Amino acid sequence: MGKISICPGSFDPITLGHLDIIQRAARVFDEVHVVILNNSSKKSLFTVDERIALIREVTKHIPNVKVDYFQGLTVDYAKSVNASAIIRGLRAVSDFEYEMQITSMNRVLDESIETFFIMTKNQYSFLSSSIVKEVAKYGGNISELVPAVVAESLQEKFAQK
Repeated sequence: MGKISICPGSFDPITLGHLDIIQRAARVFDEVHVVILNNSSKKSLFTVDERIALIREVTKHIPNVKVDYFQGLTVDYAKSVNASAIIRGLRAVSDFEYEMQITSMNRVLDESIETFFIMTKNQYSFLSSSIVKEVAKYGGNISELVPAVVAESLQEKFAQK
């Protein structure tokens, strides 16, 4: 069995920053599970099935990426797929404090699962799904922020509202 990692998040929607982290993790690990986890503090624009479809579409060129959904603790999902690592993307120093809290809690829950931080490329350091949704909602150009299929899906979502 090779080295398995998980890349958890809400991915509502997946951005080029997320994709950057996933692609780089896929070069290091034999298998990367991109797992949508429910974040109770966020109201989602896309359904879980829509997010899964979008992530599968934009990662189809990466053979060692699997896409999944899980309700529960990140470490429980990691154990269920025999992952030894959790991948977390960092955009800026301001992300680190929040990520460190999550990492510390995960270590309390299961110290055998390591967390690896990957700094996103500088061009994506400001990028978040929330910003993308806000710009898309008002018809702004998001072509350099998300894959084309995601931009189209966002335009369709906001055209319906």
